[in-house]
Amino acid sequence: MADKLGEITKVNVRTVWPNEQQDFTPWLASDENIARLASVVGLELEVENTEVAVGPYSADILAKDLGTGHFVVIENQFGKTNHDHLGKLITYASALDASAIIWITEEFTEEHQRALDWLNDHSSDVAFYGVILELWRIDKSQPAVKFNLVSRPTEIRRGDIVEASENLSETKKLQFAFWTEFRRKLLASKAVPSAQSPRPQFWFDVALGRSSIHLSNTANTYENRIGVRVYLGNQVADAAMAQLQAQRNEIEQELGTKLTWNPNPDNRDKTIGVDRDANLRDRTAWPEYLDWMVDMTTRFRKVFMPRIKKLDLKESLPEEPQQTV
Repeated sequence: MADKLGEITKVNVRTVWPNEQQDFTPWLASDENIARLASVVGLELEVENTEVAVGPYSADILAKDLGTGHFVVIENQFGKTNHDHLGKLITYASALDASAIIWITEEFTEEHQRALDWLNDHSSDVAFYGVILELWRIDKSQPAVKFNLVSRPTEIRRGDIVEASENLSETKKLQFAFWTEFRRKLLASKAVPSAQSPRPQFWFDVALGRSSIHLSNTANTYENRIGVRVYLGNQVADAAMAQLQAQRNEIEQELGTKLTWNPNPDNRDKTIGVDRDANLRDRTAWPEYLDWMVDMTTRFRKVFMPRIKKLDLKESLPEEPQQTV
């Protein structure tokens, strides 16, 4: 049996992508391949544009983190890291107001990996990811891509700790504690590759793979209700709601529950959701509440994500505001 094992060999990336800008960047910017990178760094990424002008330079890829709605700069570099690219990355992040930087290269020098680690340790606003690009094949097979994550931010940021501990009401502290436990259970379930940091607020958002649309989990301590809802931003709300309502029966059948569709029709933003009784002040009941919310979040993503990615929203761009007399 051992004689039948293949030999793994490393492949020069230039044999597949001769030019980093013309070949590798367009390859990475495709939906399938940006998803590969996203799963490694633990973000949900959607490409906004490539070769984005920043003064006399251009950022390889500008993406959006669908978990937060913030921009992510991705810089590709064949060969070994250098000071020039590190400086450009910081310049791009500041000019494009990015919350994360992903530096992809064939080889990180020790000093540049340490620089990213240091930046992560001393920054609460921007996350830095170092990723090594490799190609491997078994015998004469097609080359396979491997992304190796060598630097990433710590899980808990100083800003989160301060926000959670200082000058908060009892209700805010309760919400923060509930969302902290929800995030832990959601990530442990493997239902999502990443999740936003908990905040002391009414909602906790989860990405659905498209801008302006996300899951908004809610914890209402005044009405003693918790819920899960698809939130449609006003830029796309009308078109998205119409297309999803046309599939209402199939969606509810797959979810196994009836939903509340657009409960506030006068609002420009639209929602589709379900909620239930929950007294968050009774912490002994939290395990049941959290299990319900994680289960619903998982089911909502499974049912809605494929449909949301297929929505035709080309006519849903925001219009210029019109004056009324």
